Formats: sequence, C-alpha cells, structure tokens
Amino acid sequence: MRSEKDRMLAGEPYRADAPELVADRARAAAWMDRYNARLAREAGAFAALLAEIMAAVGDGAVVRPPFHCDYGYNIALGRNAFLNFGCIVLDVAPVTVGDGAQIGPGVQLLTADHPRDAASRRSGLELGRPVRIGANAWIGAGALVLPGVSVGDDAIVGAGAVVTRDVPPGATVTGNPARPRRP
Repeated sequence: MRSEKDRMLAGEPYRADAPELVADRARAAAWMDRYNARLAREAGAFAALLAEIMAAVGDGAVVRPPFHCDYGYNIALGRNAFLNFGCIVLDVAPVTVGDGAQIGPGVQLLTADHPRDAASRRSGLELGRPVRIGANAWIGAGALVLPGVSVGDDAIVGAGAVVTRDVPPGATVTGNPARPRRP
C-alpha cells in the first residue's frame, strides 16, 4: 500500500493529515523559524540553510526572509534565482525556479489543489500540480501563480497578477486572471 506522502509526490489525491506529512511540515516549520530569525541574516547563513531543506539550490540563489513553505523538499532553485521578502511556496508538488529568475515580494507559488467534487473535498483529499518558473522570468510583487502553471523563460508577470494558465516564453501578462499585455 502506498503512503499518503507517496501519493502526494505522485500528484495523486492524498490526505494531508497523515502522520508522515504532519511530521514533514513540522520539520519545515522548525526550519523556517531558524531561517526567518536574525541568525539567518548573518553572512553565509542563507545558502547553508537553504541547502538543508530544498531539493536543489543553485550557486548565488537568494531567498530573503521571511519565507514560508509546506515542505521545502519539493523546491528547486536555479543559479542566481532571487525570491524577495515574504514569498510563500506551497510545495506539495515540485516547484522549479529557473536560473536568474526574479520573484518579487509577497509572491505566492501554489501547487496545492483540491478536488472539484464536494464529497471528495469533505473527505479530506488534496492533490498538487507542479509549478515551473523559467530562466530569467520576472514575477512582480504580490502575484499568484496557481497549481499546474508554467511561466516560460524570459517571461514577465505583472505585479498582483493571478496566473491561471501557462505563460509562453518572453510573454508579458498582467491582471486577474492574467492575460497577455497589449503593446
């Protein structure tokens, strides 16, 4: 029988209250307490702390505290990726931030999703769909990137946008829901 964590990692419906996932979230919460505390602001502490919890951390990647995530182990940051203050990453599925991507303050990258059927939701089932931010993409302050969305290389997401669909490479999108900006 597969564990709820195995189901979550496979993108299948799972129960978030499974003991293994509760323990994983508690571990991430303890890590966030350390990361977001003053000691994380000491020179060199960022990279070492990020490497403790994330799947991959490229050279020069920076995450400015406060930072919040569900698990951490589903997050991969490319070289020189930058996440500004107050980012939230719900990482029940993989979150990939490409080389040189710039993520503004208060951005939310959300993989967590819920069944559309009310009975399934009431039963406690959840699921996740991966989020990918391409190389050199720029996500403006306060934007939301929803489950299953990919933002292409060199794309721009305007501040406050709600990204519900994939953004092609080099495109600029704004608004709620995010739509291509007209020249």
